[in-house]
Amino acid sequence: MLQQPLPIEITGLNPQQTAEQIRELRVALGSDLLILGHHYQRDEIIEWADFRGDSLKLSQVAGEHPEARYIIFCGVHFMAETADILTTPEQAVMLPNLTAGCSMADMATIRQVECAWDDLQQEGLDEGVIPVTYVNSTAAIKAFVGRHGGACCTSSNAKQVIEWAFKEGKKLFFFPDQHLGRNTSAGLGLDPAKDMLLWDPQLPLGGHSVEDVRNARVLLWKGHCSVHARFTVDQITRARVEHEGVQIVVHPECSLDVVKAADLNGSTDFIIRTLTSAPEGTVWGVGTEINLVSRLAKEMPNKTIFCLDPVVCPCSTMYRIHPHYLLWVMKNLVEGYVVNRITVQADMAASAKLALDRMLRLS
Repeated sequence: MLQQPLPIEITGLNPQQTAEQIRELRVALGSDLLILGHHYQRDEIIEWADFRGDSLKLSQVAGEHPEARYIIFCGVHFMAETADILTTPEQAVMLPNLTAGCSMADMATIRQVECAWDDLQQEGLDEGVIPVTYVNSTAAIKAFVGRHGGACCTSSNAKQVIEWAFKEGKKLFFFPDQHLGRNTSAGLGLDPAKDMLLWDPQLPLGGHSVEDVRNARVLLWKGHCSVHARFTVDQITRARVEHEGVQIVVHPECSLDVVKAADLNGSTDFIIRTLTSAPEGTVWGVGTEINLVSRLAKEMPNKTIFCLDPVVCPCSTMYRIHPHYLLWVMKNLVEGYVVNRITVQADMAASAKLALDRMLRLS
């Protein structure tokens, strides 16, 4: 599906007019509608969200509300897919702007992953390999992992899932974020230099020899988050010079050197809980998406909270969810039309749910 251009009667509205119409339509749709807002969304979207959270939490929330006929997921494509997998066939999950994808998820296509697995099989290296995929991946990748006995993970439960994978097999193949896989495995005592290989999908056998792959314990897909890749050790060093007593907390999608240089690292939920429970007057440099950092700074004015990256760089694909798109979807619903519905084929959804269910049992 391609994103339809918005009509001029919507794009011509100013912010106040847009908000007024969204408010009216929200009342008209009542309990039939559930609006989910990811933490990285702009404030003008978050204000309409019935629930806000990370991708998996919001998908679980969708599954816990079967009374909602319509679910508008203000996030990115893979998140809406997961919500569709965890909801009933009668519920319609919609993404306000179909161009809101995820660059990290796009770094691992199903064709590339299947080719990588074929490479392992051809060399007799697939035995005992447990695939694990970050939830920031397509439904097709989740389904592949589910079919091959693997599991999904989040940044909150990656440690438990990877520990489980090593009990189930001899080797881990982690998709698509190399940094979460590397940071978590290193935290479990594995040596990044000796035990881990970076798998380049553009090269035969990921760019490695048969012997190197055989000896590795962790294969890391060559993918990353474009936002979290911006954070550097130099930024942390500068923050410590400019802010006396600053504490640094970063997301584990950052590189290993950044995670090591920080005081704390953890999921989006961990960052929120850490800052919320911090004493008044404390100073925090944060390595994650700017919309969330700015919102936390406004919500907690009794603390100094700032983003480590001096160049304000929101998640560009999340930012494509503009209030005009939310209004457009809602107007269509009131008029009896479901637009931008995200559906996952039944067989793919069943396999993907295997991977999600394994993760949830471990969590």
